[in-house]
Amino acid sequence: MYLVYFLLWIVFNGQFTLEIAVFGLIISAAVFAFTCRFADYSIAKEKNAMRSALRVLQYIVVLVMEIVKANFATIRLILSEKEEAEPALVSFKANLHTPLGRSSLANAITLTPGTITVLLENNVYTVHCLDETFAEGINRSVFVDMLETFEKKCPVAEKTKQ
Repeated sequence: MYLVYFLLWIVFNGQFTLEIAVFGLIISAAVFAFTCRFADYSIAKEKNAMRSALRVLQYIVVLVMEIVKANFATIRLILSEKEEAEPALVSFKANLHTPLGRSSLANAITLTPGTITVLLENNVYTVHCLDETFAEGINRSVFVDMLETFEKKCPVAEKTKQ
């Protein structure tokens, strides 16, 4: 939050000089101290927020990489004259406890070309795959692992009963 305050100070000033930076550091510290004192905020919460932001950024990078890989696999399947696509409907259960984690996994599957989350009910996912090879390892994908780790290390999200 301190960094956000400082960046806002620089942006609102419209220029960057040593004087503006020094005053910005002091004023940002004062506003941050006020926030910690009266808004139930702390440096520990700041550290947790930064870790969470880094995990989310890592998840987005992995998601984009998996989308690109799936694009090439789907293109290869469509343009291949040897192979005939054999669609499959697969169900699996993931050990995710929060609605955010469950919906994030469902959305990641749907965003990945060649797969669509058809149904999510009681933590059981039903996924339609363009080809049965796309269903291999879907229950222990990198998305499931990352979201489970995120849920364990981020106690902010509320868990729901299964």
